[in-house]
Amino acid sequence: MKYRPKIGNGDFDTKTRLVEKFLGEGHKVKVTIMFRGRESAHPELGKKILDRIVERLEDVARVESAPKIDGRNMIMVLGPEKKAKAKTAEGPKEVAVHEVAVSEVAVPEVAPSGAQVSIEES
Repeated sequence: MKYRPKIGNGDFDTKTRLVEKFLGEGHKVKVTIMFRGRESAHPELGKKILDRIVERLEDVARVESAPKIDGRNMIMVLGPEKKAKAKTAEGPKEVAVHEVAVSEVAVPEVAPSGAQVSIEES
């Protein structure tokens, strides 16, 4: 998931909800803070955003790779928390089963191609 240092609160919340969804499904998430121009002179802004993400997702995520600078990007990898995965896989999901009574249905006889079949009623 890609973030920017000057991301707004609404965008931050939306992206973080998606990260939480991916982690809930058992996937790893690579979080990237993209710096442009002079923003790269302030890596503490990116670190602040990554800390907010970790704080928000502390119950469903664990940090697999600590934040590190890679060129113009700051990268961190989050993995699903084992406790969160156990919660989703705890019990089997109950599926509603509906029984349908099928009455006797008259099925017409099918003849091989070219043959004629006569059906006699008694």
